[in-house]
Amino acid sequence: AAAAGGGWAAVCDKFRTARTLSTVESRKDPETEPYRSKYSARALLQEVKQLLSAAEEGGEARLLAVRRAVLEYELGVNHTDTEELSAGEEHLQRCTQLLEPHRLSPDCVSLYIQAQNNLGILWSLRDEIKTAQTYLESAEALYNQYMKEDGNPPLDPSEHFMAEEEKITDQERSKRFEKAYTHTLYYLAQVYQHLEMIEKAAQYCHTTLKRQLEYCGYNPVEWALNAATLSQYYLSKQCFMEARHCLAAASVIFSQAGQVPSAEDNETEQDQQDLRQRRAEIARCWIKYCLNLLQSARKLLEDNIGELDPDRQLELKAQRKKEEDEKEKGRKKAVLFGTSDICDSVLAIEEKVSSVYPLDFQEAREIFLVGQNYVLEAKEFFQVDGYVTDHIEIVQDHSALFKVLAFFEEDYERRCKMHKRRLDMLESIYVDLNPQYYLLISRQLQFELADTYYEMMDLKIAIGNRLEELDSHTIKKINSLAQLAIKYYELFLDSLRNPDRVFPEQLEEDVLRPAMVAKFHIARLYGKLITSDSKKQLENMQTSLEYYMFLVDYCEKYPDAVRAVETELELSKEMVGLLPTRMERLRAKLCPFI
Repeated sequence: AAAAGGGWAAVCDKFRTARTLSTVESRKDPETEPYRSKYSARALLQEVKQLLSAAEEGGEARLLAVRRAVLEYELGVNHTDTEELSAGEEHLQRCTQLLEPHRLSPDCVSLYIQAQNNLGILWSLRDEIKTAQTYLESAEALYNQYMKEDGNPPLDPSEHFMAEEEKITDQERSKRFEKAYTHTLYYLAQVYQHLEMIEKAAQYCHTTLKRQLEYCGYNPVEWALNAATLSQYYLSKQCFMEARHCLAAASVIFSQAGQVPSAEDNETEQDQQDLRQRRAEIARCWIKYCLNLLQSARKLLEDNIGELDPDRQLELKAQRKKEEDEKEKGRKKAVLFGTSDICDSVLAIEEKVSSVYPLDFQEAREIFLVGQNYVLEAKEFFQVDGYVTDHIEIVQDHSALFKVLAFFEEDYERRCKMHKRRLDMLESIYVDLNPQYYLLISRQLQFELADTYYEMMDLKIAIGNRLEELDSHTIKKINSLAQLAIKYYELFLDSLRNPDRVFPEQLEEDVLRPAMVAKFHIARLYGKLITSDSKKQLENMQTSLEYYMFLVDYCEKYPDAVRAVETELELSKEMVGLLPTRMERLRAKLCPFI
């Protein structure tokens, strides 16, 4: 029989060549023939299959079945790689049918799990996510059952075509088996993500990342991006310690990317560019971390008018002192990544930024500065030329960092300076933006600029109220800020008009609240303008009344809009009741004889 002596060595040789063609040579295939090596490998696998059939009479049935299953598996993967999914599925199904009775034995279990992984991949390529889930979950269950019932390092599929002396060590077997199982978990994480089972996806992603480090099977750039992405999930759950840990690990592992020379060490300019971009993307995840931590702290500390509540601050500080000691210990163990050499570097990065809510200006400033450093790093790659939207989003985050830092600042003058920094950075990008191409971003900037001027005007009024009497300089300042706020709110509202400059009868859901808030703020701003000319004052009150009326009338006409602007509507109704009487009084003063 062909399987005897020299014949068998030749069979093994063919099999090995096919594997090399598939995994190594195929990377060098020209773009014009992307699957050249895959097709050559397929032809060799088919030949090996013929030789095995010829040997069937004399061989041991079970041994042959397993060897045939290995070939069906290799052919299945080969067809999937060349986008021939139906043929791929047939081969993989045949592989699992041959192995079904022996799937829990050490010579079959690894191959069976890998066949199911590949059926999972194949079905997800067809967008049949539920079917993919079934295969992957059954691979997961089989791994767990095997580890419970047997647990010895199983054979690697390639060993079925090796001479006795070539067989691999138990340690290497174990490593390869664990790698196959890590793939199962990795694909399951993606499947759960697709099915919007977000908690489960995150949990599987975390386990995958941990295992990849443990078994040293990962690409540093990919690993770091996955860890940074996972950090954003933890942020959404307000788990700042876990989020920080993922980001610190991402930064540490990413730094390996530059050092480890890749197999084909002819790094192109493009590869360098890609690395720079990925690094900037991780920096952006750090910005979100700092911003979210500061904003969550603000929510905890603010009173009903959005100012810092000192009693709440004292209470939270006392509570934190008590909790701090207990909490860190328990939670740390659950999420830790990696081996001790990595741990030290991760810890060093974690220590640079807090993961507990900042409760005063000093603590907030430290987080702000870390965020600001990452803003500079991200902007270095995402420049206005070539990355307009990314660049602007980063500037918006920078502005948001200043905004939330201002909340912690007690001194009104210094707070104004922070808002001034925001205006400078936002106006400089707004000026060069073409609203035709970037309507949405343009609106966001108009609204944020208006809001910032509005906030500064309120601060200047508060500063003015502390003076004996308002001097002309302060009055000028208040009026100019109010007028600039009005200008940007009006620009925002104008952007909602149709090409014939007509304001929409009914507002779209996504702009309903911003448009109503803009109208409400303009009404308030006209009420804040300071003038000694009573006629001008009457005009301002009239304009103010019209804007308040807009809110009241609109909500009467479209009652669904009420829930979007409850507070503003309440105050508008009040003003619509009060203003006419005030205007009457002012008129009577102007013309006492009418």
